[in-house]
Amino acid sequence: MGAVENPVDNKEYRIPGEAKEILKSLASKWEDVADASSLQVIPLKGAMTNEVFQIKWPTKTENVSHKVLVRIYGEGVEVFFDRENEIHTFEFISKQGQGPRLLGRFSNGRIEEFIHARTLSASDLRDPDMSALIAAKMKEFHGLEMPGPKNISLWDRLRNWLKTAKRLCTPEEAKPFRLDSIEEEISLLEKELSGDRSIGFCHNDLQYGNIMIDEKTRVITIIDYEYASYNPIAFDIANHFCEMTADYHTDTPHILDYSKYPGLDERQRFLRVYLSSSGGQPSDNEVEQLLENVEKYKLASHLFWGLWGIISEHVNEIDFDYMEYARQRFEQYWLRKPALLGSVGTAPDVVSADG
Repeated sequence: MGAVENPVDNKEYRIPGEAKEILKSLASKWEDVADASSLQVIPLKGAMTNEVFQIKWPTKTENVSHKVLVRIYGEGVEVFFDRENEIHTFEFISKQGQGPRLLGRFSNGRIEEFIHARTLSASDLRDPDMSALIAAKMKEFHGLEMPGPKNISLWDRLRNWLKTAKRLCTPEEAKPFRLDSIEEEISLLEKELSGDRSIGFCHNDLQYGNIMIDEKTRVITIIDYEYASYNPIAFDIANHFCEMTADYHTDTPHILDYSKYPGLDERQRFLRVYLSSSGGQPSDNEVEQLLENVEKYKLASHLFWGLWGIISEHVNEIDFDYMEYARQRFEQYWLRKPALLGSVGTAPDVVSADG
């Protein structure tokens, strides 16, 4: 997940020696860097899968600044994705001019080009002009022709994460989340949405911290592709809508505010821009069909990130209340399911805060 600058004391000791050697080699090629060994290390807030740092060097000229990004992979998070696949995705997207360049790799992380653009804030997602730019960029991203098979990953990933969550949880932890009933829910959703044939290369984690904008050109860049894969495009859009309820830069970053979920007009406006960005105007029927699918995939998003939260509690040491985050996502699943799927399947009692 994305990150923004957290200006604190220099944290050079957090950077592995292997990475420092690569950084020194990079900086030695820049004539205006005063001392290639003198790293200024700034942690970036908001990342919940990796540790992310901005690196810069003192320069001989005041107006010149060299920056790169160091990403140190989180412990145990390979349970969520294949790191080699993610690197290949990163390199391919970079070659398409869609994101930062890969500058170097070390055993537990990588060094990336620092994009001179602003990371979006939570409020940016609700700005109509910004939202339109995001919708158009998402359509472009979904059209990327990635090498390899174009198989949907959503349902297999959900089942694999469910197995992992059950394995890591104690019975006491698993019970409030009704994990024994989730396999049936996954199958139910897969069957209900089996007619959806609109597949594209999806980001699957399009929260505000993974979107950047160049304020001069108004060009949007999508970053961080750990969870990217081929999936139904409606799932990616649903996930983006759900992310409008989050603000990861507060004192309680795990708390979601569902009063901020976009209203009907806002969702329709986003979908019209998305559908029209490749040319032509969509019909009302096309917009309504996509909207219906997006709302149903919202349920899959709740399961996806609910299971992610449970697993993260056991494998990730980043300071974040993963279990409370998971509880809210499962709660929303059970609350929204009756309206979206009718009487299909049975819903247990809503997960309560005290379990």
